[in-house]
Amino acid sequence: MTVDPHGADPTAAITTGRTTLGIELGSTRIKAVLIGPDHTPLASGSHDWENQFVDRVWTYSLDAVWSGLQESVAALLAETEQRYGVRPTTLSAIGISAMMHGYLAFDEADELLVPFRTWRNTSTGPAAAELSALFGHNIPLRWSIAHFRQAELDAEPHVGQVRFLTTLAGYVHWKLTGRTVLGVGDASGMFPIDTATHSYDATMLAAYPGADVAALLPEILLAGQDAGRLTEAGAALLDPTGTLRPGIPLCPPEGDAGTGMVATNSVAPRTGNVSVGTSIFAMVVLEKPLAQVHHELDLVTTPSGDLVAMVHCNNGASELGAWADLFGQFATAIGQPTGSDDVFGALLREALTGDADGGGLLAYNYLSGEPITGLAEGRPLFVRTPDSRLTLANFMRTQVYSAFGTLSLGMRVLRGEGVELDAMFAHGGLFRTAGVAQRLLAAAVGAPVTVGSTAGEGGAWGIAVLAAYLGVADEQDLSTYLTTRVFGDAVSQTVAPDPDDVRGFDAYLERYSAGLAIEQAAVEAL
Repeated sequence: MTVDPHGADPTAAITTGRTTLGIELGSTRIKAVLIGPDHTPLASGSHDWENQFVDRVWTYSLDAVWSGLQESVAALLAETEQRYGVRPTTLSAIGISAMMHGYLAFDEADELLVPFRTWRNTSTGPAAAELSALFGHNIPLRWSIAHFRQAELDAEPHVGQVRFLTTLAGYVHWKLTGRTVLGVGDASGMFPIDTATHSYDATMLAAYPGADVAALLPEILLAGQDAGRLTEAGAALLDPTGTLRPGIPLCPPEGDAGTGMVATNSVAPRTGNVSVGTSIFAMVVLEKPLAQVHHELDLVTTPSGDLVAMVHCNNGASELGAWADLFGQFATAIGQPTGSDDVFGALLREALTGDADGGGLLAYNYLSGEPITGLAEGRPLFVRTPDSRLTLANFMRTQVYSAFGTLSLGMRVLRGEGVELDAMFAHGGLFRTAGVAQRLLAAAVGAPVTVGSTAGEGGAWGIAVLAAYLGVADEQDLSTYLTTRVFGDAVSQTVAPDPDDVRGFDAYLERYSAGLAIEQAAVEAL
């Protein structure tokens, strides 16, 4: 019998259907996580994928969605059997999460009308500006309503055929259950939410200048509400081997921002979290509405419908990962092949020995456009002056600073609104190397940063926890549930901003802001 560190019997839990499955379709990886009744991860499976830039649109094919999802689930089932000797045939619940926003439009025959337009596209500027002015509410370029309005403005032929709009998480959930619903957090990236009623803002719906979008948007559900059950067709899509049986309940599908809040126990006011992946974003749960509209800040919600200010940056750790791959290739070339995690860890640790300001070096991680800094497209850059100090330590510190640069600009706008934070949590693979990115992030956001033992599990674990919450939602609110049942004995480490790091990062950010003209010139020239 295999027993987990918390004393529960995972084999019995798997056999009796008391485990929960969470699946998140992230920007570079689809991950499935199986958790036990005590929320401990028992097994996982994943599939790497990449977006394609087709006809100047960032997209993923729906075939890639399903092949990747099936591969992730198959790997999870295989690992479960290898570790515990059994495969789950039923579960207590399933949760689906995915990258937020973007544009998936379907017709009366449930056919996709145009290729999936992801959050990474920045072609919706006229629509976003029009709606932001009309609503008195910031409408980001990546929001679904900005995509739809831009299609109307451009008189795209498919617009008149749209029967419903959804997000990637909503699409997968619909195919698994037959229900076109969405968790309120993910829905808040489609159209503005009235946090008093937990519904789409009626005044803004009435003011919308185009089609009757109210009829096109998914039904909104809050965390813990019934979102349907796995159908026979859905079970076959999820697991073509037939191991998983239909009838399993599903929680409301959520976006990766919502699952990040859950995975870091930051759903209460005055808490926040930073999620680092292909994109990087900070979520801060507000005590009251902001005084002004800021293009750097999106207003979304927690999975329970509470107001959140979001600083979303299109570009996160991808460029940092590309440099780590390059150094890994160098190690192989000199006859010292090294695993990618070891390369990444060594480079990150080296960053801590660099000059506090990065030695006068400058980097931009812009693989795509960055709305916060006004860039429609991106060109990754590394720049230095003749008198800069080019060392490996300074180079790596600069690359890490680059990943946090745009985020810091947005967080400074939030602080200007008088928003205060008691705790800022961080998660994502970048934080698996203990103490490095965490320390430099604390300098970038000017607040203590906490990393927990589940930091590397990310949103797949977060949506699995939301699925588990289905069983107790009538007894406890989500914040209490997370604090008492999920994170009660969690191990975490908090790092306060180091004064020298803060001064160094401030100097770097001043150089970063001044050098944005270089990035713009690169976009125009290359």
